[in-house]
Amino acid sequence: MNKFLVLILLISVFSGCIQEKKDYLKESEADFAKRMQWFTDAKYGMFIHFGLYSQLGGTYNGNDEGRYAEWIQSNQQIPKSDYTKLINTWNPENFDADKIVQLAKNAGMKYLVITTKHHEGFCLFDSEFTEYDIANSPIVGRDFIKELSDACIRHGIHFGTYYSIIDWNHPSHDIPDADAGEVTRKRWQNPTLYEGKKSEYVQYMKNQIKELIEKYDTEILWFDGDWTDYWTVEDGNDLYQYIRELKPDIIINNRVSKREVFKKDFGTPEQFHPDKKLNYYWEACYTINDSWGFKIKDTDWKSPEVIYEKLKDINDKGGNFLLNVGPDGNGDIPEESARILLEVGKMLKDE
Repeated sequence: MNKFLVLILLISVFSGCIQEKKDYLKESEADFAKRMQWFTDAKYGMFIHFGLYSQLGGTYNGNDEGRYAEWIQSNQQIPKSDYTKLINTWNPENFDADKIVQLAKNAGMKYLVITTKHHEGFCLFDSEFTEYDIANSPIVGRDFIKELSDACIRHGIHFGTYYSIIDWNHPSHDIPDADAGEVTRKRWQNPTLYEGKKSEYVQYMKNQIKELIEKYDTEILWFDGDWTDYWTVEDGNDLYQYIRELKPDIIINNRVSKREVFKKDFGTPEQFHPDKKLNYYWEACYTINDSWGFKIKDTDWKSPEVIYEKLKDINDKGGNFLLNVGPDGNGDIPEESARILLEVGKMLKDE
């Protein structure tokens, strides 16, 4: 009898060990709707683009070529050996998480998403897996992602993190270190990986994403760079499953995979929005002027009235509105950005 009971126990334990993993891509409509509820209720959020590029303000060695300041390394084909030196002069002492989150709250925004790592590869958080991060800059001792996460908790704002699939600094990426004309430019925009290095880079991504979840309790993971040829739908599915296993109630944008075919958890039209309701969740992201990252010469500001109308139109069609600001090299939100946001906030209060 004892042997029989032991056998039953072993079978039971073994059966539990071989249970299939939950397929988070097949969650029920009810569970999906419940997970997305706070997001759909929020309707309006702040996007923040901030990195090494912010100190340049869209100009490098007198050259201001390129529309988007955060793409300056690619737009001007700055060799990696030169660009990485920017970490030595990056010292945004005025960055004030409470001030930024309070601005978002006063503007009527309910959530916030910040670029923890843009295509340049520099991390705004203290990461165990790279030295190309805030802990190795002149502002060592601070962790902007931790500061923002804590400020969002204090002010009742939901916290999200942007993470680029492309990483021009990671040694797996075959990024040229010299100017080779238009061919070089395309290699920045659609980089390749050195042979045999993909698994190493994917693990690097997973390690850092785990940090964002476990150290900062991010509620949204907002991916970008999905257009690169080395990233596949299968890669996106695998990463999606990995993230949901770490934090089942997290929300992930569709750029974790190929945005053209993948719509979970929400679609991400950029600098435009649909003219009708869609049959999936979506969020339109716009710049408040033209560039995402801080650009000194960019004065193409949208008026408070234009932003208010976009917000109303997007919300009426079932979408969320994620509006971007780009702090300058000192860590300050440009005065005109703040003024516009506060004016929109007043309009929302007067409804």
